[in-house]
Amino acid sequence: MIKPVVLWSDVLIFILVAFMAAFFWHLRSRPLTLKRWRSVFHSHTGVASFVVILFYLLIAVTDSLHYRLPLDKIEGSDDVHYSQDVRSLLDDILHDLNSLDETTYSEPFSLYSFAKINMQDDSGGVYRDYPRLASAGSHLQTEEDIHADIVQRSVWGLALGLMISLLIIVPHWLWRRRYAAQSSVPWVTAYLTLAALICLSAWALLLGQVYHIFGTNQVGGDVLYQSIKAIRTGVLIGTLATLLTLPLAVVLGISAGYFRGWVDDVVQYIYTTLNSIPGILLIAASVLLIDVYIETHPDDFQLVAVRADFKFLALCFILGMTSWTGLCRLLRAETLKVSQLDYVHAAQAFGVSHARIIFRHIMPNVMHLILISLVLDFSVFVLAEAVLSYIGVGVDPSMNSWGNMINEARAELSRDPVVWWSVSAAFALMFVLVLAANLFSDRVRDAFDPRFH
Repeated sequence: MIKPVVLWSDVLIFILVAFMAAFFWHLRSRPLTLKRWRSVFHSHTGVASFVVILFYLLIAVTDSLHYRLPLDKIEGSDDVHYSQDVRSLLDDILHDLNSLDETTYSEPFSLYSFAKINMQDDSGGVYRDYPRLASAGSHLQTEEDIHADIVQRSVWGLALGLMISLLIIVPHWLWRRRYAAQSSVPWVTAYLTLAALICLSAWALLLGQVYHIFGTNQVGGDVLYQSIKAIRTGVLIGTLATLLTLPLAVVLGISAGYFRGWVDDVVQYIYTTLNSIPGILLIAASVLLIDVYIETHPDDFQLVAVRADFKFLALCFILGMTSWTGLCRLLRAETLKVSQLDYVHAAQAFGVSHARIIFRHIMPNVMHLILISLVLDFSVFVLAEAVLSYIGVGVDPSMNSWGNMINEARAELSRDPVVWWSVSAAFALMFVLVLAANLFSDRVRDAFDPRFH
């Protein structure tokens, strides 16, 4: 029997998914807000980018179902001991990608190692050559068959992807045609985007069983596997850090703009002082303090995954606590303007409480700034993690992340020939996520910004 493992980040990502579902369900009772959200999904760009974001989120959720495998029983004992290695459901799906271990670097789709080593011929002579990879292409009869095999497997992978896509899309299309009312949502764009993602995934999984599509890293691990495992880190750090900025920014920004006086002075003093400290130094110092705490409390982190998860959540908290000042300034300025409108003065004259005025009159008029900042900051934090890990103050080295991949490969960019595939793989997957988030945020801005209406 496997032993389930629940990390704090696992709990948070499931709470996030539940919150998203509850949010969109609650929109049914808010006609005006629902109309604006519908305008987001009435565009081809909005629908396509949302499907990509949901696809990344699905991978992150799959990678958050953790467990530990039981070890072989000791003879004469009935006690069950479990492995220290914490696995996830995504590891089972990507088992074939992770099982093709080599010894060092190899190029994408290559059958030979990237570096020469000393080898012996049949007569005992020593020569230097590129050794054959242990796993990649081991099923081939001859090396000349590689091109035909790649084409054949690519066709099968795309055909499998199309079949899976049809099994998902056709029932929804039939249901929508029979029961759903006419909608201006560009469902064809959503179907094509989903089909493209499924076909690409099927192609990568099928070829990844026998080849290293993105090559291997310094210790022979599959780069595609690392890149996919890093999706959970990127999605979580972008989401959690963004959500952590909201409470401080919203409470302090609206309070400063509404109450003014000494409250405004205190809030301005706080975020001006915080902005005067170089952000990267503040984050680096905070991360080093977390490292010291982990080293001085080893009993609290008996599993490597628990230690990495604690440091990861601490980094999210640090990024959130050091990045709220921009939104706070925007909300303060907007609240100063809204609080001078006639209906706010009328409510104050009738003796309406401050809390009711803030929630009924101020919050709805600044919500567009909160939503726009929420979706824009997501991509900023995804890129911030890559930069922080690159300089050595990011997530734990044992945790898969795009920043760690770039950090590990930076020394190889100066060698000749260049080891380019690790950086390219991390860049490709991070680029798609950040691009989708930015395109979706543009649509949200157009829908909620009053200047566009």
